[in-house]
Amino acid sequence: MSIDSDQARQSVDLAVVGMTCSSCASRIERKLNKMDGVSASVNYATETARVQFADGITVDDLLKTVHDTGYEAIPPAPPPLPSADPTEAYDDRSAAEILGDAEVADLRQRFWGSFALAVPVLLISMIPPLQFPNWQWLCFALASPVVFWGAWPFHKAALKSLRHGTATMDTLISVGCLAAYLWSAWALFFGGAGFPGYSMTESLLPSFEIDAQSSAMPDVYLEVAAAVPVFILAGRWFEARAKRQSGAALRALMHMGAKDVAVLRGGVETRIPIGQLLVGDRFVVRPGERIATDGFVVEGTSAVDESMLTGESVPVEVAPGADVTGATINADGRLVVEATRIGADTRLAQIAKLVTDAQSGKAPVQRLADRISAVFVPIVMLISLATLIGWLVLGS
Repeated sequence: MSIDSDQARQSVDLAVVGMTCSSCASRIERKLNKMDGVSASVNYATETARVQFADGITVDDLLKTVHDTGYEAIPPAPPPLPSADPTEAYDDRSAAEILGDAEVADLRQRFWGSFALAVPVLLISMIPPLQFPNWQWLCFALASPVVFWGAWPFHKAALKSLRHGTATMDTLISVGCLAAYLWSAWALFFGGAGFPGYSMTESLLPSFEIDAQSSAMPDVYLEVAAAVPVFILAGRWFEARAKRQSGAALRALMHMGAKDVAVLRGGVETRIPIGQLLVGDRFVVRPGERIATDGFVVEGTSAVDESMLTGESVPVEVAPGADVTGATINADGRLVVEATRIGADTRLAQIAKLVTDAQSGKAPVQRLADRISAVFVPIVMLISLATLIGWLVLGS
C-alpha cells in the first residue's frame, strides 16, 4: 500500500477472487466508486483492483464492499521493512495464486470429463445414421453429468449473481444450458420423444428421410445442453492458464535476485540474508554469483553479464567506480560493491512495478468493452423474455 502525499490519498492493490467475465469487474468497479472518496479500477484480465481512497476509509471497508458485491478480495501483506528482500513485496498475493492454481486444475478436470461425455451426444444427435433405438435415453444419461457437474461453476456464479440482483455472462450460460436440458427432459418423459424409433427432425445430414411419427414429436436439444458448457469450459481453462503463466513470469523476474550476500562489516566477511543488507554496506561478489543489489564497485575488476536487463549477451567490463545492478551476474573477477539502493528502490523492483502497473491499467478499448458488458446481459435476457412472451401470445 502506498500514500500519495500531494492529495493525501492512499492507494492499494487488491487481488479479487470470483470474477468470471468483464461484467463482474464492472460491477465491482461501480460499487467501489460509489464509496465517498474512492477511485477504483478493476481489471478482469489480472484479477486485481487498484483503489485510491481518502482518509477515513480503511482497507477493511473496501474488502467489505467487494464481499457485499458477491466476490472476495485478498488484502495486501504489511509493507516490508526498507531493508527487506524486494521479492517479499510480491508474496502478498500467494493466496490468490494458490486459488488460481486450484481453479486451473478444477477447470481442466471438468473440461476433459465433460468433453468425453459431450462428444458422443453431439455426434449421435446430429448424424441420423448413428441413431439406434432409444439413443435419446443414452444421450440424456451422458448429458446429465455435463449439465449438473461440468457446468456447475456457471450455475453457482449465476445463483450468486441472482442473490445480489444482477446478471452476468454466467447467467446466460446457465439459463441456456438448463433451458435446453429441461425442455429435452420434458420432451422425453412427457412429450412423446422417448419412444424407441424416435429420430431428430433436423440434423447435419438433412437429406435423410425422417420417420413421420418422429416429425410430430418435439425435438430434444441434449447436444446443446452438453456442447455449450464444454466450449465455455475450454475458454475458461485456457484463460485461467494464461493468467497463471503471466503471473509466473513476473514472479520468475522477481526471484532472479540473490537470496543472501557476503557482507563486509568490521573487516569480517559474513554471509547474511539479503533482507538484512543496508544502504552503505559493502559486500563481496565472487565469480559466478549474482550481484545482491544496486551499487558501485569499490574494489576489483570483472565482466558483468547484464543480459537479464539489456538483452545484450556480451558482458560489460566494470572497474572501481562503475555502477552495477542487482540480479546481474559477475562473470569472472572478485568484486567488492557498496550498496546504494535496496528493496523496492532497486532497478529490478522498479521494473517489476512498471510491469504490474501496466497489467493493472486499462486500455480505452477495454473500458469500452466493460461498459458494453454491463448492459449486454440484461439486454439479452430482455430479448429472450420478449421472445417467449411473443410465442405464448401467438399460441405456440
